[in-house]
Amino acid sequence: MIKRNIGKWLGWSYYLLLLLFLQLPILLLIVFSFNDSVLLTFPLKGFTLEWYRQLLGARELLNAARNSLVIGLISSGVATALGTMAGIAISRYNFPGREIFLNIATLPLVIPYVVLGVAMLILFQALNIGLSLWTITIGHAVINIPYVMLIVSARLSGFANNLEEAAMDLGATYWGTLMRITLPISAPALVAAFLSSFTLSFDEFSLAFFLAGTDNTLPVYLYSQLRFPNRLPLAITTAAVVILVSAVILLVSEWLRKVGTERKIRRGG
Repeated sequence: MIKRNIGKWLGWSYYLLLLLFLQLPILLLIVFSFNDSVLLTFPLKGFTLEWYRQLLGARELLNAARNSLVIGLISSGVATALGTMAGIAISRYNFPGREIFLNIATLPLVIPYVVLGVAMLILFQALNIGLSLWTITIGHAVINIPYVMLIVSARLSGFANNLEEAAMDLGATYWGTLMRITLPISAPALVAAFLSSFTLSFDEFSLAFFLAGTDNTLPVYLYSQLRFPNRLPLAITTAAVVILVSAVILLVSEWLRKVGTERKIRRGG
């Protein structure tokens, strides 16, 4: 009994220390966004909302945020559509070359984004395609497709395909079955995949750094501002807002994933 209690306390202590180690930098970032000084030192000089007020009037920063928002929405939509089709293919069909297709499709998960960014930059230059927000959108769609594919395929593997077979036996076409059976059952996973892709795209830096033209995304703009000490508080405030919004999106995505899992359990798998 004593050994069990000691192990329990050691486990909780390790968990709390790990949580503190991971979240302390984020908490400090949020704290310094309210600091009435350009110096990131303790003790804090005072409490202020001035940096948040300046944030609303920073035109270049807001333009960069708008670019990231547009890129995130478009790339996530494309990745969700293509990744869903790929997820349906690998979970419902045993076609020739399935394993090769799966390995190739998941390559962006293991290739460093810096390497992928350089490779795509060389590709666009070889094709005489000018760098712009569209090249960033293509790059973000490429890295998001594997995430969507795996999320959707995991959801589809959770229920038997006899529902689809029954629908087609009753006269439904394949596309009718897809729209009325497969996609509605996968809806929580689709929304979760879209939100996860959007978060990854909005925060992504490496690909955007190599593929950006004259218009920057928010992470690239924030990186450029770190060279100017007087602009550092504004960059920190922006990062704090992005972190909080990203956390909310991820929590919603996780909630939707759990909803889908609970529905699957209630239906008997």
